Amino acid sequence: MESFPPYLSITFMLTTFVCVGILFYAIKKTVFDTIAAKIVIFSIGFWLLFTAVLARGGFYEATGTMPPRVFLFGVLPANLLIISLFVFARRSFIEDLPLKGLTIMHIIRIPVEIVLLWLFQEKWIPQAMTFEGWNFDIVSGITAPIVYFLAFRGETVNKPLLIIWNAVALILLAIIVTTAVLAFPSPVQQIAFDQPNRAVMYFPLIWLPAIVVPIVLFAHLASLWKLATGRDG
Repeated sequence: MESFPPYLSITFMLTTFVCVGILFYAIKKTVFDTIAAKIVIFSIGFWLLFTAVLARGGFYEATGTMPPRVFLFGVLPANLLIISLFVFARRSFIEDLPLKGLTIMHIIRIPVEIVLLWLFQEKWIPQAMTFEGWNFDIVSGITAPIVYFLAFRGETVNKPLLIIWNAVALILLAIIVTTAVLAFPSPVQQIAFDQPNRAVMYFPLIWLPAIVVPIVLFAHLASLWKLATGRDG
């Protein structure tokens, strides 16, 4: 089984835990007593352990399947949970989450992008997946505290700023996700054949598509929903 340098693995694991911790803190402060909150907390805890065990056992290394195992047993369940929350728990869960927490959470994209750069240097992913290539997602992380300060410094929330920022950051997220999918060694690979996106098949980087990206995606969608419906607390 292949492994990453210790500094890389530790940095990414800590980043994942901080990402999960910010979400759990936001839940605890607002919607902790709801059934949806209990399901989310249990699901994330279980998914952290389950995907780690599968990755450590080499399960995701079989890349010839369609759809790829990383998608079927990593990405898909997390995104189905997000869809379920929007279908069944918009009012009881999503609309009561704190907009401030959902905004500041995106600072974790800074260490994620640093880890991606290290992965490229270690030949685990293509340059296109870093900020030296086509990935400008680090801008979302750098601007998150600035947007946080500007949007919440007055008595009223600066909704136009938050809507524009979340929309642009969502586009940047979509770009890197699309690049990662096209560079993944599978039947759908279209780019980076000389240095494909292999990192997510292994622990702890499996947590990037299975945990971190879905949480970031959820934070954007939940924020935009709250802003669109006037639940911008």
